[in-house]
Amino acid sequence: MKLLRYGARGRERPGMLDRQGKIRDLSALLRDIDGSTLERDTLAALRALDPEALPLVSAPVRLGVPWTGMKKFIAVGLNYRAHAAEAGVPVPDQPVLFPKWTSCVNGPDDDVVIPYEGCKLDWEVELGIVIGARASNVSEQAALDHVAGYCVANDVSDRHYQFEGGAGQWGKGKGFDTFGPVGPYLVTADEVPNPQALDLWLKVDGETMQNSNTADMVFDCAHLVSQCSRFMTLEPGDLIITGTPQGVGLGLKPPRFLRAGNVVSLGISGLGQQTQRIVSATSGAEQR
Repeated sequence: MKLLRYGARGRERPGMLDRQGKIRDLSALLRDIDGSTLERDTLAALRALDPEALPLVSAPVRLGVPWTGMKKFIAVGLNYRAHAAEAGVPVPDQPVLFPKWTSCVNGPDDDVVIPYEGCKLDWEVELGIVIGARASNVSEQAALDHVAGYCVANDVSDRHYQFEGGAGQWGKGKGFDTFGPVGPYLVTADEVPNPQALDLWLKVDGETMQNSNTADMVFDCAHLVSQCSRFMTLEPGDLIITGTPQGVGLGLKPPRFLRAGNVVSLGISGLGQQTQRIVSATSGAEQR
């Protein structure tokens, strides 16, 4: 099942995809898609629906973040072996966790804003894990039972504040408004039998920059959920993004960063794709 939210920013309505990939409206059944929607019983009730019996939404339509009410946006650094190699650092012996502020969350196809002159804007395609049941100190064996589903995310990053001007504080470089595109869908876990076998890719202006598979993760999804739940209580609607593969702009020789006018497209097999236009803060782009 692929859940989504569609419509103008701040006025999104709940929906799902039907078997033909068309958007069906859920607003007669749900006020919105939030953490409570992601609980097991509610998902089971939605899964029992016949999507073809729901009202059809006319295209084209803007897609927003697939759910609302996210309390925690947790990111994982250096979680692909080839990415650690291109960064010239050892593979971590435990997950590297850091926050992205929830104010950075953006629709999958909304503009990404360069926040200031001199920003070294970089791209990172990532698999997102969406929590569906409260998790505290859960084992690896039980961890995926707490997952509602998965999504595509772009961990947009400013390498200046991440490494040079922010005293190594990753939250500064990765938390600007619009730096967290999420979606287009929340794909429920029953449709992703093995999250460690997903192709993921990213292009800039049509040029492939990242092309890998989640099998290259250092720590798999079950380990990450278990580890995160040791240090914080995970609640329904929380998001964990699981690291990026090789091919980021910082890793190129010489490094390459995004500029206004670039178009970034990215996707993960079975989870959909995103497309973002890069704009400057002075261009009048609508911000969250």
